[in-house]
Amino acid sequence: MGESGTPQQLHGRRIMMTPAERDDFLSRQRTCRVASVSADGRPHVTPLWFVWDGSALWLYSITRSRRWTELARDPRIAVVVDAGEEYGDLRGVELTGDVRPVGEAPRTGEPAPELASPEALFAAKYGFGDTMYHDGRHAWLRLDPLTLTSWDFRKLGGDFAR
Repeated sequence: MGESGTPQQLHGRRIMMTPAERDDFLSRQRTCRVASVSADGRPHVTPLWFVWDGSALWLYSITRSRRWTELARDPRIAVVVDAGEEYGDLRGVELTGDVRPVGEAPRTGEPAPELASPEALFAAKYGFGDTMYHDGRHAWLRLDPLTLTSWDFRKLGGDFAR
């Protein structure tokens, strides 16, 4: 039985990451690009460090930033994490949805059970060791993705025309 769907859909299925590939990719990459909506409706994109816990993307944002202000006003967000230099090496994940703040803002380290896992992941990923560093300027935003799209052009094996 052959595959059904448009050529674009078939191509998309061929290059889609498995959940395990996606989780591994998101755990290794260090920087994402966050798109928020400004007050005049225009997109605003900024780089940011993040962690992925297998179901949610956690963003550690400066609370006095334009990004924080925009997301407090309108929580809709799109995030892209990507890698690769040559066309055949391109891979990435796009996540969309609404963010919500978690814990105190700015974060000073008050006990917050929901933050134990993302803070441990963040501290290990970005070289803080076993303890999360709190500077009183950042706070957590959690994105439980409504959509999650992935691609890995390496799966095409050099066959870029199909």
